Amino acid sequence: MVFSSIIFVFYFLPVFLLGYYLSGLRTGVLLAGSVAFYVWGEGAYIFLLAGLICANYAGARAIARTEAKSRRRALLGGLITLDLGVLGFFKYAGFLAHNLNAILPGAPLAEPHLALPLGISFFTFQLISYACDVHWRRVEEEPDLARFAVYILMFPHLIAGPIVRFANIRAELHADRRRTRRLGLGLQYFIVGLCQKVLVANTVAPLANHAFGLGPALDPATAWLGAIAYTLQIYFDFGGYSNMAIGLAFMLGFTFPKNFDHPYASRSITEFWRRWHISLSSWFRDYVYIPLGGNRQGLANTVRNLLVVFLLTGLWHGAAWTFVIWGLYHGAFLMLERFGLGRLLARAPSPVGHAYALLVVIAGWVLFRAESLPQALSYLHAMADLSDLAWPPVPTRVLLDNQVLLAMAAGVVFAVPTLPWLLDRAQARKLAPAGTQEPRLDTQGVHVLATPVLACGLLLSVAILAGASLKPFLYFRF
Repeated sequence: MVFSSIIFVFYFLPVFLLGYYLSGLRTGVLLAGSVAFYVWGEGAYIFLLAGLICANYAGARAIARTEAKSRRRALLGGLITLDLGVLGFFKYAGFLAHNLNAILPGAPLAEPHLALPLGISFFTFQLISYACDVHWRRVEEEPDLARFAVYILMFPHLIAGPIVRFANIRAELHADRRRTRRLGLGLQYFIVGLCQKVLVANTVAPLANHAFGLGPALDPATAWLGAIAYTLQIYFDFGGYSNMAIGLAFMLGFTFPKNFDHPYASRSITEFWRRWHISLSSWFRDYVYIPLGGNRQGLANTVRNLLVVFLLTGLWHGAAWTFVIWGLYHGAFLMLERFGLGRLLARAPSPVGHAYALLVVIAGWVLFRAESLPQALSYLHAMADLSDLAWPPVPTRVLLDNQVLLAMAAGVVFAVPTLPWLLDRAQARKLAPAGTQEPRLDTQGVHVLATPVLACGLLLSVAILAGASLKPFLYFRF
C-alpha cells in the first residue's frame, strides 16, 4: 500500500485513525494496523518478518541478561549474522551467483530470482541497531514483545524509513498516547510530503524515464534535462515519503528523526551527506565507521573506513555494480575533501561550492539511475558533449509541457531553503515589527503553513491521484 494513493488516504488511514483514537488499546491497534498494511503488499513475507522480530527480541533479552562480554559478543554476532544473512539471501544471492558464474567455467551456480520483501533494508538496520545498542548498554531491552514488534512493524517507517533508533521512541512506546496534541502538525507534514511526491516527483518522472530510455539516440540537451529531472524526482520522492512518515508518526504520538535538510543547498559532498538520508548516514557512522575506528587510527585506516562505509552504502541501495560505483564515487569525493579540497571549498565563494556539489551529485545520480555501467558512461558522455548542445528534439519537447516545466521550477525553488526563508520574513514582519522577536516555529523547527495553502495542495494532489496510475515510491525497491 502506497501513502500517495486514494485507498490509503481515504480508506485505510481514516479507518485506522478512528480505531486508534477511540480504542484504549493503542499498541494493539497500531500493531494490527501495521500487520494489515504490510500484508496488503507482501502477504506471506509477514511470517519472515515475524520470525526476525521474535529472534531479535529473544536474542536481545539474552544479551541484556548476560554479563560476560565474550558471550554478549557471541550473541550479538549471531543476531547480526542472522539479520544480514536474510538480507543477503533475498537481496544479493542472485547478484553474487551471476558474477561468480561470469568467472567460473561452466556457470555452475543457479541464479535465484527472489521477490525482495518490502522494506527489508530498513527493518534489518533497525533490528541491528537495537541489538547493538542493547549490547553496548545504550538502551534497556524491551520486555514487551508487542511493543518491540510495534517498533519494527510501525507502518509509517516500515517500508522506506526513516531508520528509527529504539532509544528515540522507547519512552513514547510506553507513554499514554490517548491525547495526541500534534495531530495538526502531523497533517501538515503528511500534506507537504504528498505534494512533494505527487506535484513534483511524479510530474517530472516521465521526462527522466524518457531520457534514460533513449540509449544511443540520447542528445546532450535531453541528457541534461533528464538528469536534472531525476535529481528532482529522487529528492522529492524520498523526501516526500519521509515527511509523510514523520507526519503519520506525529498523528500517532511518536517523533521520528528528520531525514532530509535541503541537501541540494550543500557546498560540499561532506555537507551533502549530513543533509541527505540523515538516518542512513548516521546509522553507518555509528554502527560501522566508528566501530571500525573512525578517524582515530591514522590516515590509512581513515581512508579504509570511509571506503568500507561508502561501499556498503552503495550495496545497501541495490545489488548492482552501478550502486557499488555510486557509493565509491561519493566516498572518493569525501576523501578528496578531507585531504585538502574541503579547505579550498571553504575559502571559495559560496556559488563555487554550491556548483561543485550539485555537479558531483547530478553526475552521481546518473550512475544511480542507469541500468548498467555502459549506459551510465554513455549517458555521462552525452552530458559532456557540450559542443553539440542544442534545443532538444521533438519527443523531448513534447514532454516539456507547462505542467512539467512548472514542476521543475517549483522543484528547483523548494529544493533549497526558499520556503523557510520566505516564511521567516513574513512571520517576522507580522510578529516583530521592530525586528525584536523571532518567528514562531513548531517543535521540529518547521514552519507552520497556512491552512488554505495546505488545503489547496491536498485538493490538487488528490485530483491528480484520482486521474493517474499508481506510482510507487522509488525507495521501495531498496
